[in-house]
Amino acid sequence: MTGVRDATDADKAAIATALTSSFHDDPVMLYMVPKEASRPKKMRALFRSETSRSLKVGAVTVTDDGPAKGAAIWSAPGKWKLGGLELLGQLPMLFHLGLDTPRSLAMLGQIEKLHPTEPHWYLNILGTATEHQGKGVGTALITPILTKCDEEGIPAYLESSKESNIAFYNRHGFEVTGEIHVKNGPSLWPMWRDPQPPES
Repeated sequence: MTGVRDATDADKAAIATALTSSFHDDPVMLYMVPKEASRPKKMRALFRSETSRSLKVGAVTVTDDGPAKGAAIWSAPGKWKLGGLELLGQLPMLFHLGLDTPRSLAMLGQIEKLHPTEPHWYLNILGTATEHQGKGVGTALITPILTKCDEEGIPAYLESSKESNIAFYNRHGFEVTGEIHVKNGPSLWPMWRDPQPPES
């Protein structure tokens, strides 16, 4: 299995590059940044911002062999919601989104209203660079926090932005709890994972 480690600030640029590759055709990203010419730059800014935040209030795992092949970005229990000061910290990201900001904030607000309130680890982002997909990287990236969830009896939650990814998350114990339809935009599938008992 691919080796992973905890990310540091020094990994932010490489993580942003890997995730921009991974999400090049993601329906949510295409909706948030509809102009193809500016999309890579804006996506890199978004992923750098999300990495920075989760390094402070959650966990970020990254592959440990050479440039990042992918990353898993988590918020710790009770830390998924942006407060006032954290929103100020996101201003650089909003600056990069520019005219796409209102559309993005409206969608994120709709998603946030449906976010579970029970304490849980929240998988904000999981992605593997295109050339490394299908090689077990995603499994390696999410395993450390899922193991922690099982050991500590804490659920996990995510929203899948692709229906085709649901089977992958099912294999790791997540179950679809509904479907979010963004007006004139994509659908997302909320998924919840109860802590798993140890294998006998």
